[in-house]
Amino acid sequence: MPNARIAVSDLNSMDQEAFVAALAGIFEGPPWIVRQTWHDRPFAGRDDLHRALCAVMNSAPVEQQIALIRAHPDLVGKAALAGTLTPASTGEQAAAGLDRLTPEEIATFQDLNARYHETFGFPFVICARENKKASILAGFTTRLANTREQEIATALQEIAKIANLRLNDTVI
Repeated sequence: MPNARIAVSDLNSMDQEAFVAALAGIFEGPPWIVRQTWHDRPFAGRDDLHRALCAVMNSAPVEQQIALIRAHPDLVGKAALAGTLTPASTGEQAAAGLDRLTPEEIATFQDLNARYHETFGFPFVICARENKKASILAGFTTRLANTREQEIATALQEIAKIANLRLNDTVI
């Protein structure tokens, strides 16, 4: 996330490309949510903007929602271990303590990631900034029992939480 924060009033006056550029990184993957939300301007405030972004995400076809979920990195996955996560994802995983794991804990996360991918066909998404290692591991165990439809809904709820925290970092 950029250090400079931007006012909602400034976002409201931007053309679509500037709006998309200003909110790059709020969601993982291509900026289709932000691009589509631009049409809903003006926004009364950050909460109104977040509601509009989530409405676009939640009303998208399921294939597009799954693509959004798949754009998220695995927790303690290859990208994290290689140091190639986005700065936002790196900070979020570090906030949960996932950058300070033992080799055994890394192996546990990698096993759970593989089981989750095999079960659902997309990565486990959880708002790491609202969790720590123990609650994330418990989340894997609990959520592996869900149906695919339940997991899509849960992942989208977690993405909404992530987006809200990233908006709070970016927009005043």
